[in-house]
Amino acid sequence: MNINVVGAVRIPVIDLIKTGKNIKRIREASGISVRDIQNILGFTNPQAIYKWQNGECLPTIDNLVILAAVLGVTVDEILVTDDDEDPGDGEVILKSSIISVINAQW
Repeated sequence: MNINVVGAVRIPVIDLIKTGKNIKRIREASGISVRDIQNILGFTNPQAIYKWQNGECLPTIDNLVILAAVLGVTVDEILVTDDDEDPGDGEVILKSSIISVINAQW
């Protein structure tokens, strides 16, 4: 998912709103109800699923993997990042020199 930019590495940012809309779109296209997902994930109520769909938060990684399997898609097909958008608001770019420092510390 990383896109190389001259002298820098572009770090993709997950768009919560678009990802939520995507979860809802894929769920509806799959004919799976919120109640079905609630039951599969063992939730006592559906609020978390509605929060995902409304772009208020993301599923935990384990729930995201299960959700992808249930919907018959990959995790990448669920998540929407700013990779395809024009550079601008929300873009995070780390310069190569900063990355070198970070890598040296790890």
